Amino acid sequence: MPPASQMPSPARTAQLPLLFVDWLIDPFQLAFQQRALLGGSLAAVALALVGTWVVIRGMSFLGDALVHGVVPGIALAILFDFNLLIGAAAAALVMLTGINLVHRQTAFSEDTSIGLLFVGMLGLGVILISRTDSYIGSLTAILFGDALGVTPGDIGLLAVLLVVTSLGTVLLFRPFLVLSFNEQKAKLLGLHPRLAHIALLALITLAVVASFQTVGTLLVFGLLVGPAATAALLVQRVPVMMAVAATLGVVSVAIGLIISYHANTSGSATMAVTPIVLFFMALTAKSIRGRPVEPAPH
Repeated sequence: MPPASQMPSPARTAQLPLLFVDWLIDPFQLAFQQRALLGGSLAAVALALVGTWVVIRGMSFLGDALVHGVVPGIALAILFDFNLLIGAAAAALVMLTGINLVHRQTAFSEDTSIGLLFVGMLGLGVILISRTDSYIGSLTAILFGDALGVTPGDIGLLAVLLVVTSLGTVLLFRPFLVLSFNEQKAKLLGLHPRLAHIALLALITLAVVASFQTVGTLLVFGLLVGPAATAALLVQRVPVMMAVAATLGVVSVAIGLIISYHANTSGSATMAVTPIVLFFMALTAKSIRGRPVEPAPH
């Protein structure tokens, strides 16, 4: 037994919960951290809604390619000094058109066309960025964004994004759901699966384009897939999965900001890693409990 002088005093023990609370809230005493939390949370919820469909339909590779496929458009916007969102949207449209063209004009699978365009668009983007004077800085900003530099305008844009994705998810929930399980059944029910697929791609593109400027492409993909994949491990019903994914996304943003503040690390990168860590924690816990890990519903 340690000497009495080395034992924690009751007063010190009682202070521990208060110290922990201070540790949690200290980062958010700063206005820019509050804006980062709000902006990141809005992006997290919007990305969780579309990310649930991405995970259920096995579209993660497409999501990753789309996230990085906007890089050439952003690079051109930087080079010629026009709106980054216009450049990103144009690049995303080129990416999706190219994928559809290769898939329809050849016998290759969609994954092949996605892989070709993924590498090509990302490489083209880096080539274009390398032409700028601030090559490293521009590339870092595109990949990691500026989570701590969120402006009221960014928050307004993300709020509009959340409204649009929420309305799209609610109005098109049945076509998206049936399409995820059985495309032929969707046709028989007159739900126009091709149009539903295009609408889903449009929502995913909108979420990616509207979020990247604030949080960067790496965090966009982390919040698009990580929380939804974790939710798919925990629950089976799609609406509940969306709610769990949105909650995990917001928690990931908050944890990432807290850790980055105290550890002096990149805010966006820390937030991007957090949902992946949560996924493997959930996977490990489920494995320890002896339950088979079931894939997301199809």
